[in-house]
Amino acid sequence: MNDNNLQATPQPTVAQPPQTTQPTDTPQATPQVLLEHYLKVLRLPTFSREYDKVAIQCAQEGVDHPRYLLRLCELEVLDRERRAMERRIRQARFPVLKSLESFDFAVIPSLNKLLVLELARCDYIQRRENVLALGNSGTGKTHIALGLGLAACQKGHHVRFVTAATLVRELIEAKDEKQLLRYQKQLAGFELLIVDELGFVPLSKSGAELLFEILSQRYERSATFITSNLPFNEWTEILGSERLTGALLDRLTHHVHILEMNGASYRLQDSKRSKRTLNGPEVTHK
Repeated sequence: MNDNNLQATPQPTVAQPPQTTQPTDTPQATPQVLLEHYLKVLRLPTFSREYDKVAIQCAQEGVDHPRYLLRLCELEVLDRERRAMERRIRQARFPVLKSLESFDFAVIPSLNKLLVLELARCDYIQRRENVLALGNSGTGKTHIALGLGLAACQKGHHVRFVTAATLVRELIEAKDEKQLLRYQKQLAGFELLIVDELGFVPLSKSGAELLFEILSQRYERSATFITSNLPFNEWTEILGSERLTGALLDRLTHHVHILEMNGASYRLQDSKRSKRTLNGPEVTHK
């Protein structure tokens, strides 16, 4: 057999380990420089910032190496969770940060405080249920929505806060720019969508239809929180169609928690309390 006709048997390719970039600012990097470099590569900023201080503490306390590493890992995890929560809060686009602790439930006796505190546990988000806060203007509906939205961010949920008028405007703009499907997909990614002030501004026919489409897409898929100053029987004034209103309410109220918030204006009473605090107690003249 002619040796020229023989073909060499292909050899299996051996995967090479990735080359680790080493710092080049010194001819021979010290262990400390290498450690800080690798921690940066591994994206462990808290580890890098705290390892020296924690090492001194552990040496003084006689803590062994596994517990030393455990302390560092705990610090890294806590700091990472804090940064993630701050990102979720920024992404939610809250106009202002308000917590439930700063809400005076005594001012709105019609509001079920126990239900609000139960909602703050965020189980309704996992069950993909809705919340509707209904009541006249100034009773703190937005405050409650902001407080529950903040609680959801703190518990690891992705939230978006938007007024009804802004949401409809953004939907119309996305449609005009042929970006509607992309924007709808973006909204669908939020586990909780808070739509504030539904009813303050009447919607156009196209705007009402786009809003209906967004809320219908979330039905039994994600949680939605809506605040409105109008009772259900007046929602036709917003949406402009009895058929559309009926279909929307049918979806929103299937799995729903309703917060009744009728009463005197929360903002007005809060303003009066602030003035009394600044001016001091009233003096009665006899």
